[in-house]
Amino acid sequence: MIVGRVIHGAKIGRTLGFPTANIAVSPEALRVPFGIYAAQVLERPAAVSIGVRPTFGKDLGPLLEAHILDFDEDLYGRELAVELLAFLREEAHFETTEALRFQIARDVSDARAIWARVVR
Repeated sequence: MIVGRVIHGAKIGRTLGFPTANIAVSPEALRVPFGIYAAQVLERPAAVSIGVRPTFGKDLGPLLEAHILDFDEDLYGRELAVELLAFLREEAHFETTEALRFQIARDVSDARAIWARVVR
């Protein structure tokens, strides 16, 4: 279980059609390889991207974040628990926004299928 506080981000996920909650967690709390995971957050399925994103403020330094996709509510300032269910894939770079959008949709679909088998 990974627990962290939702921080304000660039809201790029909203422009892609996949709202994202950026969760700042301590390096000690995050003892899994970076990548994309099927997860459960707020008793719902989620596709979670875990990696180092040093773009959230020069004074803060690099932050470890879990990007929770497929959520559309205001979670800023809230502490969330993320239960990782399965590793989906390695992190990847996408040449186009459309390719990224397609992969996110696939990740969300895969995460929902795994969640339905594991949690229900």
